[in-house]
This record gives sequence, C-alpha cells and structure tokens, in this order.
Amino acid sequence: MKIKQFEYKPLSHYSYAIISDGKMALVDPERDPMQYYTFAQANNAEIVAVFETHPHADFVSSHLQVHKETGATIYSSEKTGADYPHTSFDDGNTIKMGYITFTAINTPGHSPDSITIQATEGENTALFTGDTLFVGDVGRPDLREKAGHLKAKREELAKMMYNTIQTKFKDLPDSALVYPAHGAGSLCGKGMSADASSSTLGNERIGNWAFKNQTEEQFINHLLNSQPFIPHYFGYNVAINKEGAENLSESIGRIPLQLAVSEKKDDILVVDSRDEAVFKKNHLPESINIMATSETSKFETWLGSIVKPEEEFYVVVDSVEKANSLLNRIAKIGYEKQVKAVLTLGEKKINQSPAFNLSEFKKNPDAFTIVDIRNESEVNERKFFEEALAIPLHQLREHVSEIPTEKPIMVHCAGGYRSAAGSSILETELKNTPVFDLSDAVTQFQN
Repeated sequence: MKIKQFEYKPLSHYSYAIISDGKMALVDPERDPMQYYTFAQANNAEIVAVFETHPHADFVSSHLQVHKETGATIYSSEKTGADYPHTSFDDGNTIKMGYITFTAINTPGHSPDSITIQATEGENTALFTGDTLFVGDVGRPDLREKAGHLKAKREELAKMMYNTIQTKFKDLPDSALVYPAHGAGSLCGKGMSADASSSTLGNERIGNWAFKNQTEEQFINHLLNSQPFIPHYFGYNVAINKEGAENLSESIGRIPLQLAVSEKKDDILVVDSRDEAVFKKNHLPESINIMATSETSKFETWLGSIVKPEEEFYVVVDSVEKANSLLNRIAKIGYEKQVKAVLTLGEKKINQSPAFNLSEFKKNPDAFTIVDIRNESEVNERKFFEEALAIPLHQLREHVSEIPTEKPIMVHCAGGYRSAAGSSILETELKNTPVFDLSDAVTQFQN
C-alpha cells in the first residue's frame, strides 16, 4: 500500500492517493486534479476510485471531474444525498483494490454524513478520517445548521461526535495510521496540531483531548466553545460538492481578460490581489485589497469571508502571467463563476489611499477612531488599544454603519495582512472620511 499525501497550504487541506497493484484511489481531492493524474502516470497506476468523506465546506472537490475524465467510481455516504453518479459507501460496505480492502465507517459529528475510510492490507491499517478526527482535535460541529442536504444543529452533531469518538474507533489498533483532511490553520477545527500532518490512533488516544475520559456534557462543552468564525462561502461549497463541480479548465476558461484598464464604468466590486503598497498608490473605485502575494497567503479564506457567494466581482492582478494561477485559487472555493473579468491596470492614476503619518498617530491616537478587525477570540485575549471598536473583518462590510465618522479612521489587525483588506473596505464605503491602515506597524503597539 503506497500512500501519498498532497497539501494545499492556503486552506490547510490534505488529500490522498493510495496505490496497490497498479490501481489508485483518491480521498478528498482538491479542485485541480492534475497533480493526481501526474502521480498516477509516474506510478503507472489507473485511478479507479474517489472517496468523499463528506461534502466539504471549505474547498471545492474535483470528484466529479475525476469521474468524468478517468471513469473512476465515486464513493460517498448515502446520507449525503449526492446528485453526482456514485456508489453508496456506509457502515459494513467494503471494496477491494489490488491488495487493499477499503471499509466504510460512518463517523458523524462534523457533519451527519461523514465517513472514515479504513484501508487495510495485511497487518497494516490506514484511516482517512476527513474532518472527523484531526491530529490533536476533532472537526467542528457547527457548519450544517444552514447548509447541506441534511441540516443539523450543532448540539446534535456534537453528541454524534462524542458517540463517534467513544465507539467507532475502539476496535481499531493503536498502530492504525491517521490521515486527516486538514491541519493547523484550517477553519474546520480549532486545535489541530501544527507539528504533524498525520498520526497514529495510539498517539491520538494519548494526546488528543477528545479521547480523554470525560462525560458527554464535558465533551460537548469543550467542542462547542470558541470555535472559529464561519466564512460566507462554507454553505455554498457544501452545495457545490453535493452536486459536483464543473470541469476546472472549462470554468475558468470563460473568464475574459482586460489589459491596461484606466477607468471603471460600473459599480461592481473589485478584488485587488496586488501588494498593499502597490494598491495604495493606485487602484480602481470599489476595490478591496485581498492580497495574493505569496503561495501560502490566506487569499481564498478571506475572499470567501468578505465576498458573498454569487456576488459579482472583478479581479486585479499585477501581471498577465499571474491571471491563470489566481483564477485557479479563486476556483478552489468555487468563486470563479462570479468573476466578471481579470484586469491589469494602466499607467493612469485613478485612486490613491491617503498617506499615513505614524509619528502623528503615536502622539495622539485619541484623534482617530480605531477599528480592530481581528477575530473575537483574538480581541478577547488582548486589546492593543483600549478604546478600539472591534468589528471582525468577515463582518466589516455588513457593519460599516456602526463606525463613527467624526474622526479619521485607523484600521488594525495583528500583523498587517487583514488590515489591508479592512482599510480598503472602509475607504470604499466611507468616501468622506479619511481611512488609514496601521499595517505591520501594529507590532509596535503589542508590547
């Protein structure tokens, strides 16, 4: 049994290829399947199966595209109510692939339709746990109240998760390898280990809080407490994955490119992916600066947290060469259908953000309305400015009217990435009030 783990860092997502006797299976594949095809070709293997542990909320899967392009059978729980061609895979169901036996284990808790895929070859066992069991944590139970084929309240799912952890893994060996769908940084859990991308069941029984001796009430209280925020796009992705996404290249191939744009003739939102310093020197009206300047930046998460599903927008890139890679990133969360066009800007100056004098702010911070756009848990842990108005970035567009405009506005986060987006939102919405971005200078106020 040969197992390959693939990582997509911006979404902290792990997907898998398993090979035996010239056959290959995929687990929870990401939107672009080309890396799996390349791996199959390099190993002279035929892709025959795709396992979906559940309809994912945080990324769009390529299961339907893989099925259409390779003929592989898609396996998912009957409880998913999937609209794509598939074979139901639930408790007691098994399939053989080469020397491996795959067994379905229904493990509800993160969602009602979650399954764990048990792969066994001789004495070796691997568990592909999806969003049920992570390294050091379990999946959050609060994403299905407003999305998916089955709607379930968080308390109900938390109880299911308790039962899953208590009963579903108990007869499996400590040596079983645990391969989750996410690692630290994902919004699908709150306490995943940053030190390892896989584990063993024995290690989780020792170190994972969920396996500790505790009552159902204690387990539920811990699980429900202080979960991360839920981005706008999560429910939308569940629906896409239940149906099956369109072919990636066909979907992004319909998006037009417009070069050297110097004006905007409509009021459609603009998502500007360039570096904040470049953005502040020149940008289009109605622009939000969500930077995609590194391969690991959380561009997808913040795009799907700030922009709502089905909301049209333009995308600005700093060079034509970056257009395709950015569209691929946008498609990871299924937002490519909302892109009206990809733009590059011309030399003409359009809009500039106001210049910021840090020394003046240090002398008299009370002369500004300070807006803290960090998440609620961050603010509760520590405030940098006692009088700051706290509005998390993912809620900022909906709560602009709550911000006083008598003074200039200063926006800050924890390190500068989010404040570029937050200040650009307020600059767009509050045209008659100066808006400044504290950016990475915020670190000078954290002592």
